[in-house]
Amino acid sequence: MDLCTDVLSLLDRALVAEPPSIDRQGGIFAEGHLEELDALRTLSTTAKDVVLDLERRERERTGIGSLKVKFTKVFGYYIEITKSKLDAVPDEYVRKQTIANGERFITAELAELQDRILHADERCRALELAAFLDLRASIGEQAPRLHRLARVLGSIDVATALGEVAHARDYVRPEVDASLDLILRDSRHPTVECYAAKDGFVPNTIELDPEGTRFMLLTGPNMAGKSTAMRQAALAVIMAQAGGFVAAKAARIGVVDRVYTRVGASDQLARGQSTFMVEMTEASAILRGATERSFVILDEIGRGTSTYDGLAIAWAVAEHLHDAARCRTIFATHYHELCELADRLSNAANYNVAAKEHDDSMVLLHQLVPGGSNRSYGLAVARLAGVPPVVLARAKAKLRELETSAESVNVPQMPLFEPPSPPTTEVEATLRALDVERMTPVDALVTLARLRALARRDSE
Repeated sequence: MDLCTDVLSLLDRALVAEPPSIDRQGGIFAEGHLEELDALRTLSTTAKDVVLDLERRERERTGIGSLKVKFTKVFGYYIEITKSKLDAVPDEYVRKQTIANGERFITAELAELQDRILHADERCRALELAAFLDLRASIGEQAPRLHRLARVLGSIDVATALGEVAHARDYVRPEVDASLDLILRDSRHPTVECYAAKDGFVPNTIELDPEGTRFMLLTGPNMAGKSTAMRQAALAVIMAQAGGFVAAKAARIGVVDRVYTRVGASDQLARGQSTFMVEMTEASAILRGATERSFVILDEIGRGTSTYDGLAIAWAVAEHLHDAARCRTIFATHYHELCELADRLSNAANYNVAAKEHDDSMVLLHQLVPGGSNRSYGLAVARLAGVPPVVLARAKAKLRELETSAESVNVPQMPLFEPPSPPTTEVEATLRALDVERMTPVDALVTLARLRALARRDSE
């Protein structure tokens, strides 16, 4: 293999250890590379010594002990001789100025030295720039060799990095074949597990195959790990087809032509596109481009509009991906009505990320289990986020009201001999939902003010 050692040797000899980022500011070339440049640099840094050396030589040559070489911004460098020694001035001295106690002279050597000193830095930069352009041109001629070497080194670097991370994090070599399967045993998210506590990341098994379940409907509470599970599957596909090992105990992946994702929420205000518009644009690209060999992950499709519109769109998108594209899909949603699709579509199945609720608190298990979830645990998540107790209590009361109104489509006949129960007011419902023992004094005062406002509104 051609290691381009001659190019390396040239650069090592020519350039300083840390060249400047701007080629016109100088300081590019190392000492000893260009003799003329070294001389100019020496002159620029030792100008005072050079002038003193000229002064010493002129004193010895003329025998004038009081001869001095001086400098002003107006006249530049000159030789100053007192009146008592003017008769000893050599003929080659050219009078420049008469002063009170003597004369000022200039010589050809001093004029040349002055020009060299005053323009040394400028000449250094010009010389370095010209030399740099020549060096760059000569290195450019070796571009094909350098490109070949870069490709080899890049391949080695990628293979080494993949091998190192696979060994350090216990990755497995995937089996990539021509099937339409996607089987990941105890798969993990390669990035998230790095930030989890030791043995704190919960692995999950994901199985998609054309004859069984190739469309996974994933439900479960927020923060439970739905997005993580989807993304780790997509990353496993990408890493496997890039030639790397994957974060799992075992993996078999049928070749995927494209990985389509619709996750996260964003807008493009500069283009006049809302979050929902961006979501629909991305969904449209997936529906038009997905094939039987594609892998699709969709997270909360349809959430950016009204409930019924969003549910209808999510339902239609799911049916199209299952029936028309027939691709491997993980479809995460909070529309629990979509769980019915598992009974309607032959290759669809419900899965949920397990969670347990205890005393209005929630424990996230981060484990994928078969079956759909009929709850989103939104209030429990709001409690974890620190939403004030009065707001949580009000939300809990309103949730019960909404659930009751939804269930009371066929209201049973009222009993004849039992007095009807008085209607529950918003204040009473909120009071019943409050967890007083967990409230701080400040929360209690805020809650009291809120209840008083509700009571006044009910009395009006």
